[in-house]
Amino acid sequence: MSSKVWIVIPAAGVGSRMQADRPKQYLLLAGKTVIEHTLACFSSHPEVAGIVVAISTGDPYWPELPQESGRVFTAAGGKERADSVLNGLDYLANTLSVAPETWVLVHDAARPCLGRTDLDRLLAVRNSAETGGALLAVPVRDTMKRAQPDSPHVSHTEERNGLWHALTPQMARLGVLREALTHALKKGANITDEASALEHAGLHPLLVEGDARNIKITRPADLALAEFFLKGDSAA
Repeated sequence: MSSKVWIVIPAAGVGSRMQADRPKQYLLLAGKTVIEHTLACFSSHPEVAGIVVAISTGDPYWPELPQESGRVFTAAGGKERADSVLNGLDYLANTLSVAPETWVLVHDAARPCLGRTDLDRLLAVRNSAETGGALLAVPVRDTMKRAQPDSPHVSHTEERNGLWHALTPQMARLGVLREALTHALKKGANITDEASALEHAGLHPLLVEGDARNIKITRPADLALAEFFLKGDSAA
């Protein structure tokens, strides 16, 4: 069995909070689109067999980007993130005949600042994460407030001990994650990331501390911050 991993990138979202004329993954960042930087996080890694990107039907931007033939593949995007991820997993299993025991890493299209050290750190725990998978995350450092229902007023302060900010990539065996997502979606569970699907299946993904610079571009100010991080990495 090959020790190489596959990457799935759900990229069918519109990113409405960016208030831009195109989905956030296609915004320019340091001379390239956001998703080009994201793909570059994986494209040269020796343990990555290939990448599947789930894009919306009729996406006019993706065909305009440089394509890496034989290494980057496309699958149909879905209504929600979980649907896109499952479509990507189905593509791996059904079209590319990737074995169910193969490790798959799911990464946000709008996280272009993933460092090689973090990726290597996640890949290094594959034996420890044999059944439940693993994800990059950072411990919560700020005081956390819970708002009142349907109100911007504080209800109470949450205990932050043991709380983590979930990042991506999130990693699991192809067969395990595919089954977990399929079951969770059929049950109508609230699946916000791959770890939540694994949790719904009764599994306990391993938390791997990552770098807080691995931000997700969500709002306009995030672009400037991501560019700052990328330029810092290139100067190092």
